[in-house]
Amino acid sequence: MAVSVRDVAALAGVSLGTVSNVLNRPDKVAPGTVERVQSAIAELGFVRNDSARQLRAGRSSTVGLIVLDGGNPFFTDVARGAEDAAMQRGLAVLVGNSDESVDREHTYVELFEERRVAGLLISPAGDDLSRLERLRDQGTAVVLVDRRADDEHFASVSVDDVAGGRIAVEHLTAIGRRRIAFVGGPFGIRQVTDRHTGAVAASDAAGAALEVIPTTSLSVLEGRRVGEEIQARPAAERPDAVFAANDLLAVGLEQAFIMRGSIRVPEEIAIVGYDDIAFAEAAVVPLTSVRQPAQDLGRRAIELLVAQVDQGQGTDQLHVEFTPELVVRQSTVVER
Repeated sequence: MAVSVRDVAALAGVSLGTVSNVLNRPDKVAPGTVERVQSAIAELGFVRNDSARQLRAGRSSTVGLIVLDGGNPFFTDVARGAEDAAMQRGLAVLVGNSDESVDREHTYVELFEERRVAGLLISPAGDDLSRLERLRDQGTAVVLVDRRADDEHFASVSVDDVAGGRIAVEHLTAIGRRRIAFVGGPFGIRQVTDRHTGAVAASDAAGAALEVIPTTSLSVLEGRRVGEEIQARPAAERPDAVFAANDLLAVGLEQAFIMRGSIRVPEEIAIVGYDDIAFAEAAVVPLTSVRQPAQDLGRRAIELLVAQVDQGQGTDQLHVEFTPELVVRQSTVVER
């Protein structure tokens, strides 16, 4: 049977309140009494239940994190950064995967609400943030991850995806590509929309054509499907470059082109991905990619959440935006 605070108080001959003070505010208790209570704790092997204590105070020691795609290494790195920062603060992170589904996301929001998490980190699957607004208005800290809110009322940590899309296509036009395909979707995901916006700006500025090839998800299989579709076209109707909305799509495209051996990368079609996951450098043709600081996103998100919970700061100024950078590899560099 677990040892309780009542057992400690009985053995030490003090009140429950005195034991609580020794555990939480020992400076308010006489040294002799502190020693007596600590001896009782040691003799009984008492272990305080911080989770229960925090729940009684209306707070949990857990943080919810809802990611768009648990199978994407980018979000694994985001979760790792959040977990590291949370553990330093005595918090644990519970991760839910929305799988790019708004309905599934709502299920996790409700689940975390029921668990009374200390706060919620979320990369939203859509633009309707009404459920998050309700959660915030009820006193739960909410931080958007890899996404900035339009209304400025949510704290957020994000990457400038418009700039990321722009530098990807600027690189492709700089190496002489003029028939560029943007591969990505669904467009209900803000990151996809922003990356496309940047791509359009860069292609227009360079006088290059930009074709949009939509996908139903940001997965390797969808990238492979699009790659096979491009291969089926006559050579003259194929793009000479592809900007994929993430690295998983780009890896799938490479697989489709190279496995059949019918399209050479980058000689015939150059490819740029987005996120710079570990697989990008390890691809058959190492992938040029727009790098996001994934672990930094997770770490800073925890910092913003803790600032709201512990310091009572308003959210209007709690926005962090990182600038992406291009990492050039062999998928866009023709060896001479």
